Amino acid sequence: MPPNTTASTGEKPGKSGRKKGRKARLVVLVLVLAIIGGIAYGAYWSISTVRASFPQTKGSITLQGLSGPVDVKRDGYGIPQIYASSAEDLFMAQGYVQAQDRFYEMDVRRHMTSGRLSEMFGKSQVDNDAFLRTLGWDRVAKEEYDKKLSASTKKYLQAYSQGVNAYLDGRNAKDISLEYAALGFTNDYKPGKWTPVDSVSWLKAMAWDLRGNMQDEIDRALMTSRLGPKQIKDLYPDYPYSRNKPIVTQGQYDELAEAFETSGGGSTSGTTGSTAGTTGTTTGTTGTTGTTGTTGTTGSAGGTQAATGGSSTSGTSGVQSQLMGLRNVMQDLPTAVGVNGNGIGSNSWAVSGKYTITGKPLLANDPHLSPSLPGVWYQMGLHCRSVSAACQYDVTGYTFAGMPGVIIGHNQNIAWGMTNSGVDVTDLYLEKLSGDGYLRDDKTVPFRSREETIKVAGGASKKIVVRQTEDGMPLLSDRDDELVKVGRKAQVDTAAPDRGDGYAVALKWTALQPGTTMDAVFAIDRAKDFSGFRSAAALFDVPSQNLIYADTANNIGYTLPGRIPTRAKNDDGSVPAPGWDSRYDWTGYLKQDELPYEYNPKRGYIVTANQAVVDPDKAGYPYTLTTDWGYGTRSQRITDLIQSKIDGGGKISTDDMRQMQTDDSSEIAKLLVPMLLKIDIGDKDVRKAQKLLEGWDYTQDADSAAAAYFNAVWRNILKLAFGNKLPKELRVKGQCLWVEPADNTGPVDETTKVRECGERDADQAQPDGGDRWFEVVRNLVNDPKSDWWKAPASGYGRPKADNRDELFERAMIDARWELTAKLGKDIDTWNWGRLHRLFLKNQTLGTEGPGFLKYVLNRGPWKLSGGEAAVNASGWNAAGGYNVVWVPSMRMVVNLADLDKSKWINLTGASGHAFSAHYTDQTGKWANGELLPWSFSANAVDKGTRDTLVLKP
Repeated sequence: MPPNTTASTGEKPGKSGRKKGRKARLVVLVLVLAIIGGIAYGAYWSISTVRASFPQTKGSITLQGLSGPVDVKRDGYGIPQIYASSAEDLFMAQGYVQAQDRFYEMDVRRHMTSGRLSEMFGKSQVDNDAFLRTLGWDRVAKEEYDKKLSASTKKYLQAYSQGVNAYLDGRNAKDISLEYAALGFTNDYKPGKWTPVDSVSWLKAMAWDLRGNMQDEIDRALMTSRLGPKQIKDLYPDYPYSRNKPIVTQGQYDELAEAFETSGGGSTSGTTGSTAGTTGTTTGTTGTTGTTGTTGTTGSAGGTQAATGGSSTSGTSGVQSQLMGLRNVMQDLPTAVGVNGNGIGSNSWAVSGKYTITGKPLLANDPHLSPSLPGVWYQMGLHCRSVSAACQYDVTGYTFAGMPGVIIGHNQNIAWGMTNSGVDVTDLYLEKLSGDGYLRDDKTVPFRSREETIKVAGGASKKIVVRQTEDGMPLLSDRDDELVKVGRKAQVDTAAPDRGDGYAVALKWTALQPGTTMDAVFAIDRAKDFSGFRSAAALFDVPSQNLIYADTANNIGYTLPGRIPTRAKNDDGSVPAPGWDSRYDWTGYLKQDELPYEYNPKRGYIVTANQAVVDPDKAGYPYTLTTDWGYGTRSQRITDLIQSKIDGGGKISTDDMRQMQTDDSSEIAKLLVPMLLKIDIGDKDVRKAQKLLEGWDYTQDADSAAAAYFNAVWRNILKLAFGNKLPKELRVKGQCLWVEPADNTGPVDETTKVRECGERDADQAQPDGGDRWFEVVRNLVNDPKSDWWKAPASGYGRPKADNRDELFERAMIDARWELTAKLGKDIDTWNWGRLHRLFLKNQTLGTEGPGFLKYVLNRGPWKLSGGEAAVNASGWNAAGGYNVVWVPSMRMVVNLADLDKSKWINLTGASGHAFSAHYTDQTGKWANGELLPWSFSANAVDKGTRDTLVLKP
């Protein structure tokens, strides 16, 4: 891997600190392109050609459609602040500037959301396109644009599109980005014009990656081939409300008013509207693991049996194969912002001025998403020169390239952040096929179907038929041959409908209904107080996010928005449901007033980090928001850090908030290390590694040998206790074991064992080591003779384990020799950063392109501190290895006393151009936990401006 490109140290960026690395790549690219170009076209490419895509950042450019001049001021990191006199000019300029820096990224995104990747990348993307066409994101987005969005939102989307297209006008593809030049060697693709629907569609991709517990729903069903209800229950423990506090701790649900009533140091003025739909039926207690259609047993086994109509082995196997086929299709999809919905987390918290040095609130946020290059966020300021009814925006923060407005940040009055709520807004339904339709309450109902044509670069087009149920659920199983075959052969007992043509798998998901999230973006950007913020949040249909708030008037708050379904009384949404029985239909949607919120709580701070939103017992909350919260490890650590700072009268500073963001303490190490140190190790080399844990402070610094060894031990504990007992569908692809045949009910016989190999990608396999597994192990360590602690001897002379301590000893032995193989025998050379590395990859040609393109487009590695479920959440998958698979995609701390003293950082840089100085110029500082100055006022922006571009009408 070539050296990375980083910014220079100090406060004067703009030039690479490793120019030789960037120049070396450029020379390699030019030489290779010269050779290819000479052969293919009788021409060669110069360095100036490669640099032709760099944006103009000085002087002036004329744009047709502007009503007045617009100033684009960039700082030393290339971050733009835009000043205009009308909202339309402001968003037109935003489109132009984002296209300057990130159009290739934008273009790939819109081809993904519309299922047209094959038009750019050829036949390798046909299956992905077919799946995405089946979901129909762009069709829903068009319906949103045509029927749901406000007139002002449409006007801003049109202005944004006009700005993007002004940039495209007159430019050849190769002059837009070097990736197009590379694509030009294989096809004649040319970018088309940008449309408002292209922007709206991106919200669907974001919602897909943040969709909630759909993966857990699949996994629980797949586990039934090897695990019983009690074992599955062990692996999905209840949320620990007594130890890890939920977000909202002050407030009650009022049954008479059908509203959540907060309590604390203040109240909001006015009430908010409600989302579409009806309240529906009470669905039980949050955090339970009841079955679909049954109560009192673990969700997976019972729920699958309910869906198939009984408990026959063959029926369950058929359902599992269907779900595995669906899983295979899903894991091959390109990600939008996350790891295909797995491991998604975030941190955000607000501290009241009562506990800050400034006397006004501080607000921090760092969303945890998949690493990509360029990073998913684009920093930007959008400023009306004079804020008025005609031009209402003075806002700065993090945007998505391809969408107008600011997603996370602050305006002149308020600041806000987001974390994924994890609320369950997706359900899988098994559909009983019957002729050309499906069974519905003993009647055959015809599918709604449409034909789609997938155009393929360099090949013939492919036609597909998309089928939907009468209520709009797409049949995902149509996109996988295995699902079709298994669906036809799936067997069930006599309690279920006759097999007919078999089963299909359909998806119910709130994002497949047109909504108003794009309206919410603009409404939040111009909100002035908490009442206005909550009213704006009521428009935020999907994805459901925890929204945290602070303002210059010294208030803090939290609200949960989203279109959140209510379900039938005995259906908690944790497992696939029988689509042939209307009793399992959604019953409506929660009204906004029924959703939990807080405003100025007495404790003086609010923490959201994907934990449970509310304790249903204490708050009397009657609705099941999800059965699959994050388990609160990070949120409780943040709470403890805040509390330890303010106990005794301490005050919190902006830098204290930054330090909290980079806290890399391992909570599972605090539990396990004292036990590991008590184990008598006979092997002197393993004992030497064990001694690394003596006196360790549990921090996972990149240079820590103890962190490296403990995390290796943790990985091996999980593998021995759980991973080797999971079905192949959940284990790492290529990991092969000799096991009893699935569903074998006969006596154990060594001669009947079969060799099964894992089937899941390394970054999505189980056990992933996240805080669900923290809770699993925490619940089991006090039962040292649990069957989970048993493991057979290995072929490498490793002893079998019959109890907890023997398994822990085995894990320490295995970890010692694993690290010897990876890092060398001398433990003095070990450190966590050598294992725990971040590679930034261009998400198209950087992963699937030829080797030379990967060399010039990708960057890394960086050796990172932090770890899984740490506040500094540089996540890794314990089943797959130690490399970083999700990260704090940005970090910000907003100072509401002086907005110019706020701080921010991005994972990569402003530019999507591989040889720009701003490609990864923030990454080095990001990796070190540093933040950059964040100017907001006109004077502060002017002081930091390096380049000014004037856009003229």
